[in-house]
Amino acid sequence: MRKTRVINSNISKAISDMGHFDTLAIGDAGMPVPNDTEKIDIAVEAGLPGFMPVLENVLSELEVQKIYLAEEMKTANPDQLQRVKDLVGDTPIEFIAHEQMKKDLSKSRAFVRTGEETPYSNIILESGVVF
Repeated sequence: MRKTRVINSNISKAISDMGHFDTLAIGDAGMPVPNDTEKIDIAVEAGLPGFMPVLENVLSELEVQKIYLAEEMKTANPDQLQRVKDLVGDTPIEFIAHEQMKKDLSKSRAFVRTGEETPYSNIILESGVVF
């Protein structure tokens, strides 16, 4: 049995398969996922699991060099934005239009769908290297 915090086998595999500059996305229950992107659906019911605990879990194992958030998050969900900023610390953030984010999901290794139901609770994580 693994001795890390990420015990979901599909999320763990996605992280293990990532290389430098690959992306992994995490988001809310309503984010449309392109057909060619693996959807790891861990939603149980409305709000479970929430976006932040899943993000925290993934960040415990994935080396991230940059994150992408929707520009709309600044006004539509500022509390969630602050929680993300607090969690990622000095990791660079690039804000992009939500429409662009939906398009960029087609380039992600996978999209982890949570039960989150607050607007624009979506993130794209760009993998860094540990050496």
